[in-house]
Amino acid sequence: MTTSPLPASIDATAALLLRSGYVADRALATVVFLALRMGRPLLLEGEAGVGKTEVAKTLAAALGRRLIRLQCYEGLDLSAAVYEWNYAAQMIAIRLAEAAGESDKAAIAADVFSERYLLRRPLLEALEPQADGPPVLLVDELDRTDAAFEAFLLEVLADHQVTIPELGTVKAPAPPIILLTSNRTREIHDALKRRCLYHWVDYPDAARELTILRTRLPDAPARLTAEVVAFVQALRREDLFKVPGVAETLDWASALVELDAVALDPALAGDTLGVLLKYQDDIARTDAPRVERLIEEARQAARAAG
Repeated sequence: MTTSPLPASIDATAALLLRSGYVADRALATVVFLALRMGRPLLLEGEAGVGKTEVAKTLAAALGRRLIRLQCYEGLDLSAAVYEWNYAAQMIAIRLAEAAGESDKAAIAADVFSERYLLRRPLLEALEPQADGPPVLLVDELDRTDAAFEAFLLEVLADHQVTIPELGTVKAPAPPIILLTSNRTREIHDALKRRCLYHWVDYPDAARELTILRTRLPDAPARLTAEVVAFVQALRREDLFKVPGVAETLDWASALVELDAVALDPALAGDTLGVLLKYQDDIARTDAPRVERLIEEARQAARAAG
C-alpha cells in the first residue's frame, strides 16, 4: 500500500475524497481538512445511511493508511475494545513453570503478564506503530455504547494513549487519524465532544445526490439515475418512519440496473421498495397510487433539471 501525503487545502481534501468515490460538500471537506491538519478527532453525526462511515473508509483508501474499525454496541467493554489477556495461554505457562520447579512467583507473573500474552483489540492496535504510518481509527456508532465507555475514550482522544495496569501506559508514536460516528440515538457527552471537531452529515440535495450516483454507478442509464434521485428526494418529504439515506438510494439504483431498467416504472418501483424502505409500515404507506404520483413528480423534476 502506497502512503499519500495529507492534503494541503480544502479543495485538495475534496479532490482526494472524490478520487476514491466520495462526493463531499464544501463544509464536510473543510472539517475533514481541519481534522487532518490539526490532528484532532472528528465526530460525525447524522441519520443512518448518509455516508458517515464511508468518510473513514475513503480516507484510509485515499491516504494509503490501514483502517482499524471499532464497531460499537451496547455492553461494549475494554476487553473487546482495547485489550485482554490470553488466559488459557497464561495458565499453561504457569503450569509449565511449576512443573519445571520455578518457584519465583514474581518472575512467573512478569512472564505471563508480558506482551506475548496480550491480545490487542482495535483501540490498542491503533496506537501502535504501523508500517504505512498512523492508521485511520473508526469508532463507529458511538451512541450505541454507554457513558462509562465514553469516559474511557477521553484518554485515547486527548492523549492518544491507553493505560494497561500490568504493563503501564501505551502511547502512540504519532497520533492516528480518528473518526467517530453517531446516529444520535442518544446524546454524546459534552466532555467527549469538546475533544473533537464536529460535523452534522445531512441528506444531500438533489444535485449532489445525482453526482454521487453518477460517480458510484457510472454505467447506470442517465435517465434512470436522474429519476431515482428525484423520486428519493420527493420520498424524503413524505411522512415516513425512516426516510431512505444515500446508501439506500445507491442500493435501489443498483437493483434497478440489475433488472435492466432504463427509467422508473410504477410496477418495478413497487416491487423493489424493500430495497429502498426498511420498515413494513413505510412500504405499506407507499402504495401504488403514491408510487405513481412520486414517479410522475420525479419525471417532471428530472426533465426540469435537464
